[in-house]
Amino acid sequence: MIDAGELRKGVVIELDGEIYQVLEYQHSKMQQRQPVVKLKLRGVRTGNFVERNFQSGDKVAAVFLEHRPVQYLYSDGHLYNFMDNETYEQIVLPAAQVGDDTKYLKEGLELEILTCKGATVAIELPASVELRVTETEPGFKGDRATAGTKAAKLETGVSIQVPLFINTGDIIKINTRTGAYSEKVS
Repeated sequence: MIDAGELRKGVVIELDGEIYQVLEYQHSKMQQRQPVVKLKLRGVRTGNFVERNFQSGDKVAAVFLEHRPVQYLYSDGHLYNFMDNETYEQIVLPAAQVGDDTKYLKEGLELEILTCKGATVAIELPASVELRVTETEPGFKGDRATAGTKAAKLETGVSIQVPLFINTGDIIKINTRTGAYSEKVS
């Protein structure tokens, strides 16, 4: 059991016999009242979204997650296919369960799948991924209207801000936690 005040985004808990993952967490304190923890949860098995409020001292049951190394294979419409690196079993997840992480998935990417009691909870990307820039405008020396950055489209379709010296075809490293440019790879 953990205190509701210790919950954070990504933590998996059990409520009323159902397993939920914390998607959003907000801790609010009003004058002369006990702090309230507002959570937006996603049911692991059902995919339903639930909003719950807890008092700061309330206890909830934390759930143990198993980390399994997998490799991303391909997407088939709204389904994403992964291969377990140890058993070579294929795991298929719907886009709703993969979430926003789809914008960093590239064939052959090594990542982890989090499971709880046999049910897949989520995927966990590496801290950074290397992606190729497929489209960007040339940077001009002295162009500082955009604070030294410009838009770039990457091979997965996501657009981010990159420094002016990045060109089409360059491979760059992206921080998957923040979604920001990290560094240029050779």
